[in-house]
Amino acid sequence: MLVVGLANPGAEFDGTRHNVGGDAVAELARRHGARLRADRRSSSLVGDARVDGTRVVLAVPTTYMNDSGRAVATLARRVGIDTRDAADLAARLVVVHDELDLPPGRLKVKVGGGNAGHNGLRSVDQHLRSGGYTRVRIGIGKPPGRQAGADYVLRRPGRAERDLLAVAVAEAADAVEVVVRQGTEAAMNRYNVRP
Repeated sequence: MLVVGLANPGAEFDGTRHNVGGDAVAELARRHGARLRADRRSSSLVGDARVDGTRVVLAVPTTYMNDSGRAVATLARRVGIDTRDAADLAARLVVVHDELDLPPGRLKVKVGGGNAGHNGLRSVDQHLRSGGYTRVRIGIGKPPGRQAGADYVLRRPGRAERDLLAVAVAEAADAVEVVVRQGTEAAMNRYNVRP
């Protein structure tokens, strides 16, 4: 399996709302003793983990968000995912990302769907020529007032929201583990029914 956390590279983006996907993959790496190392061929930080005997390649692209798909497509080929086979794509590729359409801290798991204006997802869809992969969506909420979405996602949240997002990042890592161990349906049943 391949699990990719979307994020922007560089210290100036650490702790921003847009990087929660990368944070979740870093948490998975920590839990499973995987070391994320720079891989120039895939333009990503990549590490191998074992989750209950299943090999899981963990990755965080080091491209900017709007070019994430290039890294994801390279990694998918390397792992041997047939992106033209809908079942293989949905079962073996998980993308963890921030989601404006969910309240801060809320988590949802789904297969396929649109990109809702998310530049990272748009890039992944274009490079894979499919949006049929599994997504673990971490809610960051909508920007207040008339603040632009791009400004909002690239800012660091205040303390209360930061605490909510830290819990959601850990839950996103839990959700990926459920996908690996029991499948996407089990993860959807567990995380999507919450109020």
